[in-house]
Amino acid sequence: MKFKPHKYQQIALDKIISTPRVGLFLDMGLGKTVVTLTAIDELIYNCYEIEKVLVIAPLRVAEDTWSRECEKWDHLRHLRISKILGTPSQRRNALLKDADIYIINRENVAWLTNELSSIGNAWNFDMVVIDELSSFKSSKSQRFKALKKYITLSKRVVGLTGTPAPNGLIDLWSQIYLLDGGERLGRTVSGYRERYFLPDKRNQTTIFSYKPKEESEKAIYDKISDICVSMSAEDWLEMPERIDTVQHIKLSDKELKLYEEFEKEQYLEFINGQVTAATAAALTNKLLQFSNGAMYLDDGSYKVTSDKKLEALAEIVDTSQGQPILCFYSYRHDCERILTKFKGAKKLESADDIRDWNDGKIPLLLAHPAGAGHGLNLQTGGNIIVWFGLTWSLELYQQANARLYRQGQKNSVIIHHLVTDGTVDKRVLDSLQGKREVQDELLESLKEKYGV
Repeated sequence: MKFKPHKYQQIALDKIISTPRVGLFLDMGLGKTVVTLTAIDELIYNCYEIEKVLVIAPLRVAEDTWSRECEKWDHLRHLRISKILGTPSQRRNALLKDADIYIINRENVAWLTNELSSIGNAWNFDMVVIDELSSFKSSKSQRFKALKKYITLSKRVVGLTGTPAPNGLIDLWSQIYLLDGGERLGRTVSGYRERYFLPDKRNQTTIFSYKPKEESEKAIYDKISDICVSMSAEDWLEMPERIDTVQHIKLSDKELKLYEEFEKEQYLEFINGQVTAATAAALTNKLLQFSNGAMYLDDGSYKVTSDKKLEALAEIVDTSQGQPILCFYSYRHDCERILTKFKGAKKLESADDIRDWNDGKIPLLLAHPAGAGHGLNLQTGGNIIVWFGLTWSLELYQQANARLYRQGQKNSVIIHHLVTDGTVDKRVLDSLQGKREVQDELLESLKEKYGV
């Protein structure tokens, strides 16, 4: 695919090239990854300024997003990527490979610094990209302390986030420190607090929170304006804009083998019975249950097959930094497992729930597309949808998305689809996007796969 940057993407690209240490505070959907990769390509192969780039990202993003973007765009396919993931030995091998970009998940930053120190290797990354810079907002975290020691050795740093201050301006200090070593907001977090904040909630001996002093917000933004650029989707995209993303879920080898065995068993049972549209839908539903991470047994209970989708949802919740999320589930066991895992999640059951959602009181609202697919006005409560489990009904899919993607929505709507690779999920998504008739395509693919 050819990349033709939008105006806002060109502004961000120029900012990376012209500013050695830069923070890009861009909303989801504005293309932070492709812009950064384009800048990396320019700096390596046209400017000859850098040779090795370290990308630090959330685990699922590190596993998939950056390499997938390179494969997607024609001008990036030559970039060599090594993923420092997996076991310690796998990480060491990846670290030794000859590549342009080395990608590591943020939980292993401390391991990386310790590993380089233990083998006597110098920090030789001349550019560091921190994807989701706000995940380094705590100056007490091990990841911040580890990176703080080394990042000043890199001549270029890019920090990417859509939410630099999810809990207020107090969160900015450590993030900006990783960009400029303390030049703008001070070399210590205590000094930053004293300069710009006053104690807020406290008891006699402990301060629980701080509030900005008068004029602090303007002063802080003025301090960092030369190295940071902030862009809102609302400012740059014709509203309401709809941005669809696919979050690819990778099962373990054992989990995928179990799925394939289950798929074959269900298909053979299907063709030995009376083949109707209803039985085809039933087959699809059984396979979708498994791909979601659990399946019903004959007695009405269910057996968990994988937690990978729950982990992916947790990643979205984390990177959304407190923005409300409307999550559509398919089965009762989906809902029960999500409610168990996420504190504050609420199942949509009443008019009170609709009011609380629209008032911003529910961080994660769970809805079934059949129950929330028509007539509900939820657009004032949020702009992020997650499809935990896909429906094979195009009508329900379209109507459910229209709860947020509708007139009156003031922000771009982000729709995340959790799709388990190697399962029926992909076929259903293709059907919903108008590419295939899901049941017919499913049956044909299984027929070819199992030779029956």
